[in-house]
Amino acid sequence: MDYQGLVKKLIERGYLKTPLVIDAFKNINRADFVPDELKDEAGDDSPLPIGWGQTISQPLTVALMLELLQPRPGEKILDVGSGSGWTSALLGQCVGEKGQVFAVERIPELCEFGKNNIFKYNFIDKGIIKSICADASLGLAVEAPFDKILVSAAAPDVSAELKNQLKVGGRLVMPVKNSIWLAERKNEKEFNEKEFYGFSFVPLIKNH
Repeated sequence: MDYQGLVKKLIERGYLKTPLVIDAFKNINRADFVPDELKDEAGDDSPLPIGWGQTISQPLTVALMLELLQPRPGEKILDVGSGSGWTSALLGQCVGEKGQVFAVERIPELCEFGKNNIFKYNFIDKGIIKSICADASLGLAVEAPFDKILVSAAAPDVSAELKNQLKVGGRLVMPVKNSIWLAERKNEKEFNEKEFYGFSFVPLIKNH
């Protein structure tokens, strides 16, 4: 299946619902974020290897995570473990020219790969996406607070550090073991948390 066919299928099956997220999926082609030899497989609804032991996530999973995150125009979003750059570009499309996405990746070679992929669109030139090569397992306190935080690698638990970098009303979507968790900040001290079961992710690695 080609990529646009996959997007159509995700809409038909109810995984892509929000017009803004649908528009981002239609405009940001997954084929621009995979190694050259895998471009023909970019329309497959499965994870694909991107090198250094990492993958570009399954489109269905990314669709679910972005629908939970609910990115909006003008927001400031942290993308932890940005990898291929695909999720960062999708978020960049959602937040638009008045928003900002901080794409953080700890593996230097993968950070460069992702940055070069994002350059295929105009997000870095316009200052919408800032690509940072660093360990963001504890977030990016220097740029906090964020409206939204997306994590693309599994952690052992919902990160208190990341939750504390959210604005009130902000949302954190992150994998924990084989589930996706949504944490929404109600006020300075309280969070609503919800678990969605049945997923698989590469682990979130911290630098020691």
